[in-house]
Amino acid sequence: MSPATENLVLEHLRAIRATQEKHSEDLREIKTRLGFLEQQYANLSHRLDRMDERVPRIEKRLGLLEA
Repeated sequence: MSPATENLVLEHLRAIRATQEKHSEDLREIKTRLGFLEQQYANLSHRLDRMDERVPRIEKRLGLLEA
């Protein structure tokens, strides 16, 4: 391989590496955000489950439901 060809190949490999590193950074950020969203969803689900338990009791106390 001629020196010019080797340099061209090295340039391409460096560009590929830089792109791969950027994708890795992006993936780490996405995973962090996804983890945060999963945590928020779990908290929201827990709160809704508690409301599902409480609303019928409140309705019963207010006489909105038949016993």
